[in-house]
Amino acid sequence: MKAVITVIGKDSVGILAKVSEACSKADVNIVEVTQSVLQDMFAMIMLVEIDKSNIGFEQLQTNLKAVGKSTNTKVHVMHEDIFNSMHRI
Repeated sequence: MKAVITVIGKDSVGILAKVSEACSKADVNIVEVTQSVLQDMFAMIMLVEIDKSNIGFEQLQTNLKAVGKSTNTKVHVMHEDIFNSMHRI
């Protein structure tokens, strides 16, 4: 199973590293990542595999929201199935 992680906020050093570290600690594999810095705004989307995670989905959401708080960004985690359903015509 996969999930989509989005991160948006003011750019600062270490955002990608902190999100990646939280994923690594949870045994969440990062499959694909794209990021952009638009003027001073940071935007990132990650596709991750959560099948082998050592924590539950809700705990992953909580952990990543804490990363968002520490980096002054907004972090959102969504199951891939929900993401796909929301964007299906």
